[in-house]
Amino acid sequence: MKKYIAISAVLASTLAFGASNSDFNALKAEIEALKKEVAAMKAAKAETTSEEGDSAIQKLTKKVNEIKAHDAGDNIKWGVDLRTAMDSLNYTMADGSKKSNNSLLTTKLNLNMEFAPDDNNIFRGVLAYNKAFGADFGSNGGTGMPRGWGMDTFDWITNESLSGNGLKVKEAYWLYMGDSMGEANVPWTVSFGRRPSTDGMLINLREGNDEYKSPLAHMINVEFDGASASANLENIVGIPGASVKLCLGQGSTNATPMFGGTANYTDDQSTIDDIKLAGLIITPYDDGQITSKIQIYRAFDLPGYDMTNMQEKMSGMDLNADGAIGVMSQFGNIDGLAWSTMVNGIGEDGILAETTLFASLAMSKTHPDGAPMLGSMDSETGTSYWVGAQVPLMGGKFGAEYNHGSKYWRPFTYGEDTMAGSKLAVRGDAWEAYYVYPITKALTLEARYTMIDYDYTGSNNFFGVDGAPMTMAQANGMGMGSMVVDKSNDLRVSARYKF
Repeated sequence: MKKYIAISAVLASTLAFGASNSDFNALKAEIEALKKEVAAMKAAKAETTSEEGDSAIQKLTKKVNEIKAHDAGDNIKWGVDLRTAMDSLNYTMADGSKKSNNSLLTTKLNLNMEFAPDDNNIFRGVLAYNKAFGADFGSNGGTGMPRGWGMDTFDWITNESLSGNGLKVKEAYWLYMGDSMGEANVPWTVSFGRRPSTDGMLINLREGNDEYKSPLAHMINVEFDGASASANLENIVGIPGASVKLCLGQGSTNATPMFGGTANYTDDQSTIDDIKLAGLIITPYDDGQITSKIQIYRAFDLPGYDMTNMQEKMSGMDLNADGAIGVMSQFGNIDGLAWSTMVNGIGEDGILAETTLFASLAMSKTHPDGAPMLGSMDSETGTSYWVGAQVPLMGGKFGAEYNHGSKYWRPFTYGEDTMAGSKLAVRGDAWEAYYVYPITKALTLEARYTMIDYDYTGSNNFFGVDGAPMTMAQANGMGMGSMVVDKSNDLRVSARYKF
């Protein structure tokens, strides 16, 4: 400002006293230089203000990121999946007699956990509760036999069978995600813990779940502990979604109990060996619309009952006077192979664009080890196929499915969420229709009807004589008609709250 006043005074005196042309030009040049200097000062001030603003924004962004990191990294995120259901169950036995329960009310709760301390490490878990209304299945006063006399407490179905009031761990595993395997540009993962091995691909549709768990549900739908390692091969082979995953599992242990009268946790030679599984899940193609997966595995040292122990299990009597009732033994190994393909949307417009279609083929093959496996000393092959569709209908989703299994078909689907028994294990035919309707984003209603028609016995049993296939006529001829299911159906209505 002082500079402006001085220049003005000089200009006034020059004009007043008649300055020369050269003096005037010199003064004009000085004024132009001053204008440039003032413009530079204004720009510098504006830049300073902008930098101060940017600095404030950066500080605020850093604070928000710290809050997000605290929320995502330092605390477990919880999700709730709560279902109340009523099932009407009806059975026709091989001898023509009927059994039913028209109003089995249940509550099923999954508390989902997730914790991510950084971009590469994730912990996931599920605490579960699955219970019939008004009943703690610790005992059954009517027969004196405890619940679990059947297979309620078997590890494979710990959270799929109805039990008591306690929360149990259904899933608990950590997952490490590698950005690249060496210089090959192959993203990879490795994981250990209690596996996300129920509600796998295809069975998720009827449950109203957009996402599915790891195994193909056509052959494996049980809980187990184990490990996995996967590699994304898309960048190597140039095929969308191409990947391979190695899976290892253990379904039981023969370790002695603590303070069991011998060395703690050593191999107990008087009982069955550990049950183990190894397999691959191969994804040859997955572009988000078309998903195709292949699953191949071998399960080792599989359990079941011989004839005497099967009779003991059914009668509750020690028939061979060995001091134990219904002891399992092992019968051999089994191979499994499944190929499942799902198409999400056909075309870009109309109802077909929101339609899901799927088809799945599967095969099992036994390898007996010195005892009749599924009632046979020979290696027996079983087959199954499964097809289905889901379409949008009146604001909800309607689905229909059909599957068939042969005489020696044997999957691991004991954990399937069907009260009448696993439909995918059927040696015969199963039909299913369902409708899922969203009330709000978190609340859905579902109605589902499942009908199963058995051609052979043993569909939901294990791997000894208990899993041997018999026709209904053969079962009647052996006096077992009142204990063998010929046909069953399950009508379920449910409300599910999930967030």
